Amino acid sequence: MRGRCDSPSTVMKRMIPINATMAAEQNRLLEETIQRERRRLLEFIRKRIPQEEDPEDVLQDVFTELAESLRMERVIDRVSGWVYRVARNKIADLFRRRRTESLEARYENEYGDGEEGLGLNDLLPDPAGGPEAEYARRVIMSELMLALDELPEEQRWVFWENEIEERSFRELAEEAGVSLNTLLSRKRYAVLFLRERLKELYNELGN
Repeated sequence: MRGRCDSPSTVMKRMIPINATMAAEQNRLLEETIQRERRRLLEFIRKRIPQEEDPEDVLQDVFTELAESLRMERVIDRVSGWVYRVARNKIADLFRRRRTESLEARYENEYGDGEEGLGLNDLLPDPAGGPEAEYARRVIMSELMLALDELPEEQRWVFWENEIEERSFRELAEEAGVSLNTLLSRKRYAVLFLRERLKELYNELGN
């Protein structure tokens, strides 16, 4: 939680750096909008977000975006309607983030351990198993790198980026423009393929 929403004058001082090119009309418009809309907009936000979230945070984001838009001299036809549209977008973004976090948590709970694990370490012997396990780990890792080339490009990409580059599914979903569920499925197929592909080597090494 970032704290309570400050007074209009304080918000203006923090959100809009002193800039000689900033017109006095823009400053006036921002202050008037905050004074006029703050209470109603805060109530609008409070009714639409989860109870554990702080509506002041969303409100602050709305006014920050307004300040930035004014600073960039973007055209805003009706400021009152504009701030509510931005508030709706911020609320939607909040719910999208929560859904993503929930899916990632579900992934960790369902596939974090055990036979059906979907992480790189689930494909490799435990390094704490001594010299033999460490040797097997190196051999399997070498073969796994070769096996990655046999995967479809999309599956190879999500496995590599998530496991080797240690990037989150949320970041990858945003970059690829696909849903988190899609990436989870692609990685699951990749790991299942790799496990099957390495089965003979596992048997040879006694894993």
